[in-house]
Amino acid sequence: MTVLGAILAGGQSSRFGSDKAVATLHGERLIDLARAALAGQCEEVVVIGRGGGVPDWPTPGLGPLGGVAGALRHAEANGHHLVLTCGVDSVGLPGDLVERLSLAPAYVVSQPVIGLWPVEALPSLAERLAGPGSHSMRAFADEIGARGVDLHLPLANVNTRDDLARLEQQDGL
Repeated sequence: MTVLGAILAGGQSSRFGSDKAVATLHGERLIDLARAALAGQCEEVVVIGRGGGVPDWPTPGLGPLGGVAGALRHAEANGHHLVLTCGVDSVGLPGDLVERLSLAPAYVVSQPVIGLWPVEALPSLAERLAGPGSHSMRAFADEIGARGVDLHLPLANVNTRDDLARLEQQDGL
């Protein structure tokens, strides 16, 4: 089964105050750190929701689910069976994330945007996005029977400049 890596990068970075994808941590852009984390585990890595990348679907502004939908559509069109997603600000992802989330669908309990989603989930997601229901990652995960996985790792998530400054003080990320 081939896996598409998808970096969800369509957010507004409003709490951060500027485009956090290009913010640096230990001299590396966050988007490059995310790409490197997925590249060793996936046959292809794409950026979702950012100019020049794969667009959110069906439209921008739907939050992470719009990004996941865009990724699933891209995967389906390009012969991938699974999509491994992470946020552009997901730092410290393990090198065996696909293995830890195997038996998709599955997501990381502490950060549900990090997940392994089968392409077969696209119709359910499309229906959810078209309807009046919740657009939360957990609601979608529950609907398709996704397993929540506790990685027992301190995964970082950069929402503010203070979060980034704290990470900059840490070694090993």
